[in-house]
Amino acid sequence: MPEEEAGQSRPAERLDAAKLGALIRDHRGRRSLRQAAAEAGVSVSTMSRVEAGAQPDLASFTALCAWVGVSPSRFFTPIAERLDTPVEVAIAHLSADPRLAPEHASSIASVIRQMYDALAAQVEPKRSLVACHLRAASTMRPGVPERLGSILVDIHHELEKRVESGQL
Repeated sequence: MPEEEAGQSRPAERLDAAKLGALIRDHRGRRSLRQAAAEAGVSVSTMSRVEAGAQPDLASFTALCAWVGVSPSRFFTPIAERLDTPVEVAIAHLSADPRLAPEHASSIASVIRQMYDALAAQVEPKRSLVACHLRAASTMRPGVPERLGSILVDIHHELEKRVESGQL
């Protein structure tokens, strides 16, 4: 069950506002707050608050990062990120396809999950675990059939590894 459904929220990355303020202060150097704010494209009060360690709004944050010449990601505390499985990636692509109605994307997702579950249950190590004919490939967005094929091959290889290691 996903964490959100279990009533738990996912940890969010935190902006290190103190680090941003220190870098802005150093980059400003001897320039006045007014001059630096004008160069950065933010208000004088925003520049002052950020230098003091306050968290800016998104537009000001990106403008200040551009002014200093650093990536915005530099100021975020990394969190453990959940890696999407190939099946989840395929389903996300299908769900994002504007030509598919949500219920159709859900139906396709259900089939993909069922295929995965059925293939994951296979135990014979030398038997081919993946076979797929994409009859609907001509109706998919460009690149989707190739990505789906690649995902199925990745699933196949992962299952082979698990069979060889005795996990399945």
